[in-house]
Amino acid sequence: MKIFKHSPFRGLGGFEKTLKTTTGRIKIKIPSSINEVTLGQLIALQDKPDVNDLEAISILSGVEVEQLQNVKNFDDLQQFGETVMLLSAQIARLYNSDNIPKKITFNLTGGATTVNVMHNLSVEPAGAFMAAREIIGDEIHDHITQYGADNWQDIFKPSLKACCQVLAHYFYCRATGKQYNEYEAEEFCAEIKKLRVTEALPIAKHFFMHYPSLSKPKTGYSLRLRQFWKKRQGSGLLKNLSTSTP
Repeated sequence: MKIFKHSPFRGLGGFEKTLKTTTGRIKIKIPSSINEVTLGQLIALQDKPDVNDLEAISILSGVEVEQLQNVKNFDDLQQFGETVMLLSAQIARLYNSDNIPKKITFNLTGGATTVNVMHNLSVEPAGAFMAAREIIGDEIHDHITQYGADNWQDIFKPSLKACCQVLAHYFYCRATGKQYNEYEAEEFCAEIKKLRVTEALPIAKHFFMHYPSLSKPKTGYSLRLRQFWKKRQGSGLLKNLSTSTP
């Protein structure tokens, strides 16, 4: 019997049962409230659009599918069905939540670190801002390409992976105390996935829905400089042609 060592629900409330298997017994515990579901688990569920019952229980409990397949009586697993359905309904409502937490706690290698969530959610430093702008812009562009630009905000729901990436760039410096590094910020997604989805999703949603300027493509300085020189070169060429004409 093998259960993941780092189950995020150890010590938390939830629906728990000990079931008989072909080799003994196994304890299965899944969250009974959306407050106990992590962003990483929700991403894992979203990545499997055709997720079956065993896979859903595995993702929510941390018990491997192979172990669930050895439960003697399938009806025993049906007991978890109602709880999973309740969680599904809560997750659907969560997309409409604007309850942004005031503080977020990260359990990093050096110990727990609590970070204040800025009221205006300004993205800083510049590197984090540019990364967030690109992620948000790509996500909105993909949505509009698929569904059209008319009232896109009414039906737009950013992917959980994009939400995770934006939060990683937003929290990396604040949580680690390090200078911004794009690659390390991307790796910080692993820590963001450990956050409760009730904490992470409202913050990410705010970025996507309340900062429209982040989704607009910007003409970078280097691009404008190239455009400027092209115009200068073009006008110089025309001038040379006109003066050389007899």
